[in-house]
Amino acid sequence: MIHPSAIISDEARLHESVQVGPFTIIEGEVEIGANTVIESHTVIKGPCRIGTDNHIFSHAVVGEVPQDLKFAGERTFLEIGDRNRIREFSTIHRGTAGGGGLTRLGSDILVMAYAHVAHDCLVGDHVILANAASLAGHVEVGEHAIFGGFAVAHQFCHIGAHAFIGGFSKVSKDVVPFVMADGARARAIGLNKEGLKRRGFSAETITLLNRCFRQLVKRQGDDLVWTEFEQAAETEPALTEMLAFIRESERGITR
Repeated sequence: MIHPSAIISDEARLHESVQVGPFTIIEGEVEIGANTVIESHTVIKGPCRIGTDNHIFSHAVVGEVPQDLKFAGERTFLEIGDRNRIREFSTIHRGTAGGGGLTRLGSDILVMAYAHVAHDCLVGDHVILANAASLAGHVEVGEHAIFGGFAVAHQFCHIGAHAFIGGFSKVSKDVVPFVMADGARARAIGLNKEGLKRRGFSAETITLLNRCFRQLVKRQGDDLVWTEFEQAAETEPALTEMLAFIRESERGITR
């Protein structure tokens, strides 16, 4: 299952079912789980752990040292979950000592061609990064979030679950869960209603989240509005998540 032209470190641990294409290099402490396919001309560097049933396409670079001038060769890590698709020429870098030492991607993620995940990013399950989308260092992305092509997120930004970032957008503040953001200086433009419908959210929940978006994201609500939504959140987990995100945001939210 391993092409004879591939170069694999003695430190690497590959499950017997792993397929490795021609001219691929696997260097250092790399662990790769069952049924993972690695196409030709790929570079994977450790310390790095890759789970099961992943497909890494040609010319991807996974686990390279971070593009951080403060990095001085410290022992840092990359973790990738299961059933991910990492397409051609995409790059995913290990963490830094100052950022927690770990870059982590969950499962069922699609990283399209030329996309970039920088050091110390934490990416949740079912995320899509379209072609050439880029996450700067320390960005956190919640589950089911989608980045359009060439969209970028500034370092330390948090992108909430089920958020949608339009193509070519520049995100410099946190994007609230369930919200769409778009523009050269990204603005919150509405609730991600279609995405929520596809993922089984009820009409009642979508209506409630939309009210919260209109009153707390489009414009700052007063204390009475906050109290009303906090009471409604007692029986609605999605609203609880939305309010907590707004309350805890350190960079400020995209409005």
